[in-house]
Amino acid sequence: RIVDDSVLKGTIGMGHTRWATHGEPNDTNAHPHLDQTGKFALIHNGIIENYSSIKIYLEQKGVHFRTETDTEVLVQLISLIYSENGKSFEKAVREALKQVVGTYGIIVLCADEPQKMIAARHGSPLVMGVNSGEYFIASDASPIVDHTREVVYLEENEYVLINESGHRIKRLDDEKELNRPTSRIDFSIEEIEKGNYPHYMLKEIYEQEHTITDTMRGRLRLDEGSVHLGGIQEHLLRIESAREIYITACGTSWHAGMIGKYLLEEYAGIPVHLEYASEFRYRNPIVDGKSVIIAISQSGETADTIAALKKAKDMGALTMGICNVVGSTISRETDCGIYTHAGPEIGVASTKAFTAQVAVLLMLALHFGRKNGLNKTKGVQLAKSLAEIGPFVKNIISNTEVIETVANNTVEADNFLYLGRGMGFPVALEGALKLKEISYIHAEGYPAAEMKHGPIALIDEKMPVVFLAPHDKTFEKVVSNIQEVKARRGQVITVTNKATKDLEKLSDYIIEVPTPHSWIFPILSVIPLQLLAYHLAVLRGCDVDMPRNLAKSVTVE
Repeated sequence: RIVDDSVLKGTIGMGHTRWATHGEPNDTNAHPHLDQTGKFALIHNGIIENYSSIKIYLEQKGVHFRTETDTEVLVQLISLIYSENGKSFEKAVREALKQVVGTYGIIVLCADEPQKMIAARHGSPLVMGVNSGEYFIASDASPIVDHTREVVYLEENEYVLINESGHRIKRLDDEKELNRPTSRIDFSIEEIEKGNYPHYMLKEIYEQEHTITDTMRGRLRLDEGSVHLGGIQEHLLRIESAREIYITACGTSWHAGMIGKYLLEEYAGIPVHLEYASEFRYRNPIVDGKSVIIAISQSGETADTIAALKKAKDMGALTMGICNVVGSTISRETDCGIYTHAGPEIGVASTKAFTAQVAVLLMLALHFGRKNGLNKTKGVQLAKSLAEIGPFVKNIISNTEVIETVANNTVEADNFLYLGRGMGFPVALEGALKLKEISYIHAEGYPAAEMKHGPIALIDEKMPVVFLAPHDKTFEKVVSNIQEVKARRGQVITVTNKATKDLEKLSDYIIEVPTPHSWIFPILSVIPLQLLAYHLAVLRGCDVDMPRNLAKSVTVE
């Protein structure tokens, strides 16, 4: 808003909406940072791990610091090298970065060369938008597409020098100049505008009627009950002969990965390990050439997930990506992969990207199932249930009265509990995450059977409890768990694909999501939970699309 009300002059500018890693988020610690001479300005995404030792060295050289951030350490180091070594802007940046341990995506300006900008990356993504007479630098393509569709992705340990005559991309280690053509982003303007919706998140929830189908378009073979996944075709034999599969992801993508684990173990008959990427990267997992690693990320730029897949690749594993953004780091770093084709997701809380990821994992499970003895008749049934999912999504988003009633009657709650068994458990986790992300209500997802091992102590008449109750082999057990909650006067909200007399008697609210087959229950049942979180957040006056302390792409560790 301050920028919108200002008259800006000049041809180069930069700003940074950042995740605070060093120093509290205040005006003093905000980017860009200047050196003590005022000649250099720098913005930085990432973490300088050895900033403390560099800071001590700089203080011994007489440098005075204004902030608590690791970023100021870097700009002061560039300035010192510049003043001591011949005043070459490009050389000073390059030499400073050689001394840095950690991750960075940076942009640097120098007052002595006012028509020049340098951007560099190591462990933190950067993309450059190219238009007639103008350039844009960002950590991903989303803020660029309003201005240009032509982009260049910087690779690891590269920098770009931009001035009035154009741009040059070089390697940081040997200064070798690189020739890299632009790539085109094929987003439509309509995809990145809200249209008549009050929030991007609501628009993206409603888009799932079409985006799930888009994910599967051209990939289902209905007459054969099979799928064709072109992005992994070249490595299919190695994938099919793998000893084990590791799925690594963060946040919402990790919940999709849990559904994938259950599906692949059931239909492929292969051991599947689900790993938080942030934990996998610092362990010593038993991974080798017989292992397949599936890295899941909406943006394809999640720092921990990228680090995990690189670790697995170094250990000889075959790496596969499931991501939404074409040309992203994960899509470039993996051996093979599958795009979700969900379109740009602007709301910070993921909705359509999650269901698209689950759709991909369902297709993978169907493929492996057919290879593992699933007969054609069953395969055709499962494939058709995927192909026919659109009208079932439309039915859910067209009948939200019960969901809105639940939101109105639970808006004062301080806590929610989400419970499920089998594939209902990861949906419970995702429902709880959506609620806490955007409404700031504390929520926990648990396996329903684990309720007796602690969470049951929290249940009283003030505690809303959301149950996932699909009609599968876990149904009767879930009904027993509902009875336990009801006996303690908890408010029961049941999401099921078929309401029964028992459920109607035990539940305060029933949200029915009819499904053509129970195996797509995870995709359909999460949608009312997305809507519940949305309506509660709106009622509580929260910023739905940009919740506090969260970022769309977590590009720092």
